[in-house]
Amino acid sequence: MLTTSGIHHITAIVSDPQINYSFYSKVLGLKLVKKTINFDRPEVYHLYFGNETADPGTIITFFPWPKLAKGRIGTKQVGLISFAIPPGSTEYWEQHLQENRISYTTTTRFAKSYIQFQDPDGIWLELAEQKEGLIDNSGNLGNSRQKYAIKGLAGATLYSNNPTRTAAILETTLGIKMVDKDEEYIRFKTESTFGNTIDLKLSHSVRGLAGAGTIHHIAFRTASDDQHQRWRELLIEKGFKPTEIKDRNYFKALYFQEEDGILFEIATDTPGFTVDESLEELGTMLKLPDWLESKRKEYEAILTPLN
Repeated sequence: MLTTSGIHHITAIVSDPQINYSFYSKVLGLKLVKKTINFDRPEVYHLYFGNETADPGTIITFFPWPKLAKGRIGTKQVGLISFAIPPGSTEYWEQHLQENRISYTTTTRFAKSYIQFQDPDGIWLELAEQKEGLIDNSGNLGNSRQKYAIKGLAGATLYSNNPTRTAAILETTLGIKMVDKDEEYIRFKTESTFGNTIDLKLSHSVRGLAGAGTIHHIAFRTASDDQHQRWRELLIEKGFKPTEIKDRNYFKALYFQEEDGILFEIATDTPGFTVDESLEELGTMLKLPDWLESKRKEYEAILTPLN
């Protein structure tokens, strides 16, 4: 059976690209690892943030649409993104959020504590201490606070119209093991260091609407192009209608939507984000795929410069 090792990346829709960049880079301390465009709508940025080496499982990406109407978080969506922080860093992050005038709450799920808050567009985020994984982020918090830096994604929480059906997809199609359940959530987990936990909320009364402040899709990892093709064949066998495999320059991608509306992607680990710029240069230049390079001046005139 094919199994994913965990989350490759999560992609959200936001409004102002400068506000988005400033928050995730300067407040959360993530590294901008790729500044490119939405290949399907090239007049819009596609911004990627992650750890210092842009590893799968640490990546969160955004489509910033200036003046886009606000969406509504609810069913048919990923409702919450979790980040992993080092053990003993909860107090630092609570103080850091207070210093940046960001309201937060604390909660417990499956005996684990979380700090929950919203980004400037209203996307729900949470931080949870995690022992696994090295602390190798970009240092945007400053050298004296580097030991508290976000390590990568911890996981995500899904809001479904039909949790039973979504749970079956996670287990029998994606091969993610169910490890716990209570009255509110089912927890699924992979063996990966980062992006290894999926919580499925068992009830959510609000129907989600796409727009700024909502999550567009969640991407799961596959190791190779050969496996990718096998995933597509498996999805067709199970009655899904996956897209063709698309070249996203930094990975290959195929998409499929479950019956209850959540959009899933399966993305290859290769070739990675250093295919068109060095590790040291990641995120410093606007990168375009070869087939759009001839229109560089046109896109640069449209896109808002990032400070």
